[in-house]
Amino acid sequence: MRNRDVAAWTSAVVAALVATALVSPAAAATSAPTTDRACPQLSEKLPWYGQNRARLQRVIDERGTCEGHHGPRPVAAFDWDNTVSKNDVTDATIAWSLKHDKILRPASWRKTSKWLTGDADKALTAACGTAVPVGAPLPTSTDTDCTDEIFNIRESGRTMSGAAAFAGEWNHRRTVPQYAWVPQLFAGHTVPELESYAAQARREALAAPVGSTQTLGTHTIPGYVRYYEQQRDLIRTLKKAGFDVYIVSAGSEPVTEVWSGGRDGVGIDRAHTIAIRSVLDGKGRITTYNEGCGGVGRTQGEAIPYIDGKRCWINQDIFHIKGKSAWEKQSWDRRIALGGGDADTDVTFVGDATGAHLVLNRNKNEVMCRAYDNADGRWVANPMFIEPLPRKSGSYPCSTAAYNEPEGGFGPLLRPDGSVVPDQTDSVY
Repeated sequence: MRNRDVAAWTSAVVAALVATALVSPAAAATSAPTTDRACPQLSEKLPWYGQNRARLQRVIDERGTCEGHHGPRPVAAFDWDNTVSKNDVTDATIAWSLKHDKILRPASWRKTSKWLTGDADKALTAACGTAVPVGAPLPTSTDTDCTDEIFNIRESGRTMSGAAAFAGEWNHRRTVPQYAWVPQLFAGHTVPELESYAAQARREALAAPVGSTQTLGTHTIPGYVRYYEQQRDLIRTLKKAGFDVYIVSAGSEPVTEVWSGGRDGVGIDRAHTIAIRSVLDGKGRITTYNEGCGGVGRTQGEAIPYIDGKRCWINQDIFHIKGKSAWEKQSWDRRIALGGGDADTDVTFVGDATGAHLVLNRNKNEVMCRAYDNADGRWVANPMFIEPLPRKSGSYPCSTAAYNEPEGGFGPLLRPDGSVVPDQTDSVY
């Protein structure tokens, strides 16, 4: 090519990249694409919905360091439960622990959470009794009442009688007490002990047949967990392409680390796994307190990786943004390139991604409204890879009740320009 032909070709390619918003205008102005270094490819043997594989591959090709891009490595971040795995690994660990008498009796149920109600305290005390010494294992493998009460509060935030288990004030986009209560249930154990419970639960859940259930007290819950092979392949391909890949979960950090690491997991180490981080006492035992984010110090759960809290933890732990600024949406070059989630708990950090917002459809209002509205053209919606849900009947209430309000309750979902997201129908299922 002549020089002016090369210049014209380069300008056309740069313009196309800017138009698709897969690179920043600043990066596009200084980096011409290269064609001599092929990026790793996603497996064509693993099915994706529609053109989703190609759309994700395009982000890998254009943002990966395999294309010779300079500067910091691009970052990808994924939620864990029902995003990388089918079914909830926290629930699997709780179930295993209850079946094997691994929950220690607290001195006071009321003090396990700053929001636990008097009704919940009374219900737990009545169900689990006071015969077991404080700090000793509760006989939950045989005591159905105790098991039911603990799991129902974890699952629904209510006692078995239907009374609210948590009350008070909290920012509903930064925490939810029943999620924070999970690591608090393991207070008194060491991290290695909790990891061993998670590892044993993992072996059982992976061995159980797909579709199987288990009984926990009078509750019936999924009995199996599986890694999504498509997500395992995506994560491995991203890493080969030079991405820094993280897990950001609202589960307990030691539990999530057991699942995320190793060759038989997805190969993400502890330094790249972010979840609820318990404060340890002087003897290395888990307490009812956890580390905070964005200027929030050690509390009993006021700033966990939950909705806006996931953005905060990503900004703080990955991009080293400290103080209140960690709660804010950052500039293009200080945001993740690809985010993956499945629920409203993930909507903020997935929406912050500059290349692609991957969502597995579990019919969750706020995140699916964002995905179907697709305001920036980068949302990638996919059915769950195992036992996908049927099509949602009716429409998502985006215009009236999809946004999780900080003070609780739901309101209309707005676009960045202030316009209301119209109601959406389910089309990816």
